[in-house]
Amino acid sequence: MIKLGILFGGRSGEHEISLLSSASVIRAIDKTRYEVVPIGITKEGRWLLYDGATEKIEDGSWQQEAEDALAKDPEKYGFSLMGTEKGALKTRIDFALPILHGPYGEDGTIQGLFEMIDIPYGGCGVTGSALAMDKILAKNLFEQAGLPQGAYVIAFREEWEQTQALVVDRVETELSYPVFVKPSNMGSSVGITKAKDRESLVEAISLAARFDRRLLIEQGIDCRELETGVLGNYQAKTSAVGEILPSAEFYDYTAKYFDGGKSKICIPADIPEQTAQELRSLAVTAYQALDCAGFARVDFFMEKQTGKLFINEINTIPGFTKFSMFPLLWEEAGVAYPELIERIVELGYERYHAKNRGQTTL
Repeated sequence: MIKLGILFGGRSGEHEISLLSSASVIRAIDKTRYEVVPIGITKEGRWLLYDGATEKIEDGSWQQEAEDALAKDPEKYGFSLMGTEKGALKTRIDFALPILHGPYGEDGTIQGLFEMIDIPYGGCGVTGSALAMDKILAKNLFEQAGLPQGAYVIAFREEWEQTQALVVDRVETELSYPVFVKPSNMGSSVGITKAKDRESLVEAISLAARFDRRLLIEQGIDCRELETGVLGNYQAKTSAVGEILPSAEFYDYTAKYFDGGKSKICIPADIPEQTAQELRSLAVTAYQALDCAGFARVDFFMEKQTGKLFINEINTIPGFTKFSMFPLLWEEAGVAYPELIERIVELGYERYHAKNRGQTTL
């Protein structure tokens, strides 16, 4: 039986979302095939083995229980990240499935750790994770791949702190209101604001600068928000296409996770089949342009007036909560939640073996 390490929590601002996602994943896993090994990472970066109730992961009380267990029985619950001795992570788990949203989980850092200690893992590798997490770098590669995008302006925190007026002038010259202001490296819409005038633009950039030193200001588009799931390594397959009908003015952090289900998900999206086919094709192109692997969700805007598609971003560890689009998209495509997790594990092993097969010793 495969010892499947589910990593949750993490140091990012999306810690609580990871708790919700990982609890859903743990409940869905086929326990006859996998021995689940939950591993929580605190907001301070401490790693803890946890074998308590899944409900306590959701409400955050898992941490105290894990810390108490470690204090009482350090031999059973203690472990090291590096090495191969008894109690090392490599002996605790056979495969790692990080359900960690945002920095330190979705940006290639933890993927690099798994590469170093030779543990196969689910999802994108170091390069794909890092590129997809960085919205500015992703946009550069999307442009090279010929993918349609909306207009945007790049700014830096240092530039903002020194010459706010120049940044505002550049945005107002190159774009028109409304605009969306985002930190380059965050997920789950954290730090994203819609700005409708100069005053709100200043507030939005100041907020985004709290999360990252590289800032992205995008042209607002009167659009519908469409998404599709991708599974695969070299050969990628796409799911159904879904549409987000947000409860807020746009699909922000609160609307995604804490509006009690008021935001609606329409699967399949009510769009022409030709548009759905085009979107799925663009999604595969984007997935390959960023060297993604395993699984991801690709997000698009469809301009209401023209029906034109614009790529928004790739999310390499999409939400897995009961309200999340990714597992629902695959369910519509005939892939049940437990089967989806199994396929992600299979793809992780496939990538691991292909990588090792390609290594040579000089």
